[in-house]
Amino acid sequence: MQVELFSDEYNVRLLTGADISDIYCLLSKNVLYYEYCPPFVTRQSIQEDMEILPPGKEKKDKYYVGFYQGNKLIAVMDLIDGYPESGIVYIGFFMTDTLVQGRGVGTAIIEYLCGYLSEQGYESVRLAWVKGNPQSEHFWLKNGFVRLRETTSNVADEVILAERIL
Repeated sequence: MQVELFSDEYNVRLLTGADISDIYCLLSKNVLYYEYCPPFVTRQSIQEDMEILPPGKEKKDKYYVGFYQGNKLIAVMDLIDGYPESGIVYIGFFMTDTLVQGRGVGTAIIEYLCGYLSEQGYESVRLAWVKGNPQSEHFWLKNGFVRLRETTSNVADEVILAERIL
């Protein structure tokens, strides 16, 4: 995957440890998310998220990326290639800066990304949101994701697993 092609409007690149302060600045503003998905973000938790992998996946399958408008980080995404199986991409995390929320930025990113993944031959995109989080549920349903089932995760007792067929 070429992360630079995840968007035609924003500059996209892999994030590293050198970006943790910028990531923290973006994530820490989204208080509502952490009400449903505690604990509140820390620089240490960002470092851990940048490295954690689901079972059976390798570092080469993980894309922890930032979307930039000029030099400003406006969105962060954790994407796993081929999880839970080949042909599926899993979005483990996606958050836009609170200053751009409600303006179509997140939707534009997801729409373009799904188009790119479809062109690359992927069949679907999966993700999960914490059950009861109205902001997340509204966003993902609006963006064409369909609930598959309720389940549990390492993040919350109950999450909604969802999928968008490409």
